[in-house]
Amino acid sequence: MVMRPPAGTIPDQPGSYQFKDAHGRVIYVGKAANLRSRLSSYFQDPRNLHPRTAQMVETAESVEWTIVRNEVEALMLEYSLIKQHRPRFNVRLRDDKSYPYLAVTVDEQWPRAMVMRGRKRKGTRYFGPYAHAYAIRDTLDLLLRSFPVRTCSPSKFNQHHRLGRPCLLFHIEKCAGPCVGEIDEMPYRQLVTELCDFLDGDTDEIVHRLEAEMKVAATDLEFERAARLRDRLHAVRRAIEKQQMVADRDEDVDVIGIAQDELEAAVQVFFVRKGRMVGRKGFVLDKVEALTPGGLVDRILEHLYGDEPVTGVPKQVLVPVAAEDLATYEEWLAHLRGSRVQIRVPQRGDKRSLMETVTKNATEEFNRHRLRRASDHNTRSRALTELQDLLGLPEAPLRIECYDMAHLQGTDYVGSMVVLEDGLPNKREYRRFKVNDVPGNDDYAAMEEVLTRRLQAYLDERDRPVTERGEKPGKFAYPPQLLVVDGGKGQMNVARRVVESLGLADEIPVAGLAKRFEEVFVPGRSEPVEVPRGSEALFMLQRIRDEAHRFANTFHRERRSKRMTASSLDGIPGLGEVRRSKLVKAMGGVNAVKRAELNELKALSFLPDAVAEAIHAKFHP
Repeated sequence: MVMRPPAGTIPDQPGSYQFKDAHGRVIYVGKAANLRSRLSSYFQDPRNLHPRTAQMVETAESVEWTIVRNEVEALMLEYSLIKQHRPRFNVRLRDDKSYPYLAVTVDEQWPRAMVMRGRKRKGTRYFGPYAHAYAIRDTLDLLLRSFPVRTCSPSKFNQHHRLGRPCLLFHIEKCAGPCVGEIDEMPYRQLVTELCDFLDGDTDEIVHRLEAEMKVAATDLEFERAARLRDRLHAVRRAIEKQQMVADRDEDVDVIGIAQDELEAAVQVFFVRKGRMVGRKGFVLDKVEALTPGGLVDRILEHLYGDEPVTGVPKQVLVPVAAEDLATYEEWLAHLRGSRVQIRVPQRGDKRSLMETVTKNATEEFNRHRLRRASDHNTRSRALTELQDLLGLPEAPLRIECYDMAHLQGTDYVGSMVVLEDGLPNKREYRRFKVNDVPGNDDYAAMEEVLTRRLQAYLDERDRPVTERGEKPGKFAYPPQLLVVDGGKGQMNVARRVVESLGLADEIPVAGLAKRFEEVFVPGRSEPVEVPRGSEALFMLQRIRDEAHRFANTFHRERRSKRMTASSLDGIPGLGEVRRSKLVKAMGGVNAVKRAELNELKALSFLPDAVAEAIHAKFHP
């Protein structure tokens, strides 16, 4: 564990600090406006630290720091060190796909347009990123009729230059033919400039110019040239239609949407230039370090703009929550852009609607990310094996049951039981419990009642003679190979006490999953089991816990809704819904029915005497 540096040796200036392990590897990089104040916060009682921070401090053997002039320089140094060392306790990308870009090699004598992925190189302008390569090719195919720049490789270009004959693209008017001298270098450069301007969102000027040239050609009776310009104009307008207008025409803005849980966050970014969406990007972050919502936004901004983005830095960045160190990040982005940049949370209007759209995309991507992990057979097998090893189970838990409670200030208490079999939800095995014997708000007692009823039912079914068992097994015929409760050490101890009291301690292992820090508790250990973050085992436990929580809350809402709409006339023999409605209408309300004498009820022609007596008996016992 790292020792606190001697008092007075830590400067009170801005800078970046690095925690290192026993082998000298950097395991965490941070930044601070005041290094002394920030570093002092790590050297306190570990119980007061976030568990992830406490684990980092315990793993570290030394801490170093670098002083800089201001907070912006501290931020830039922090980003470069994270990129260089990839520390294990810093937030990291887990699903950083290589998105395709439309690239124009402006540093070549005859620039070409193409689809590119991977590392960016100097002398090339990039537009995007796009979600799919085919979207770039479709757009480029339309634009080549208006801006016929070459798309061929250098070898193909040189081959046709030697032959003195152009390729097919020249003949279908999708290339200007620079390989055979059909166009001079300056007019070709003008085509490339116009293509780049169009992709940047400057479409109006190009449309107006093509319209004017077409009219001039028609006036001069150059009908073939006018027809070609008409076709180019039509292609440009079709390409413009593909670029969705999402903001005012003069606005450059990046919109960031986030969907997250305790372990991961999915991020979607829409790049809007001149009011049109010119690209999008998405990635998944592993939340290794302890972060506030604003701190997560800080990390996302670093990932997006740390390397100079190909789309540039816009005037405005929209985020779902305010950055934790807002002034520093605005100053940093202004330094990159060369003019003022605003980071803000949209509250209303079109920008708020756009933010909701981006967040919806992030949520859908997050669900797809989790579904991919849950549906893969190899992943599920690995998760079950990891659970067996980490929890010390005698076999892989092919049947896992998870329990959760739901109530509202002690009313409508319910419990839920959800089941994973071979790592997949088996909804036919889900069960719901009404908690009957728990007065007030007592989750421990409620959990004990539910577990006792479930496991006692299993024992009753197991101990029944074979001759008395039906063809179908009972609702609780199968025992869990791992019993999980939603909660920390306290709930786990309740589960342990129940299985021990029923003599099932050697047959059914139990575990508790605390929601706040995703800590896993098992009997016989005072400290939680270290289930690696990002592991398939922890993901499976988290998924079944969330499903139990959803199932319990759904049942609780159903019960509460029924109770709130229940009538004192319910449950009277012979008084169905239709007859009850007629009765209430004839008597003038439910209270009138309660006060009615027996002869008044019997006088109603639609009400049999037996039902009238039952109603009177209920309210006049």
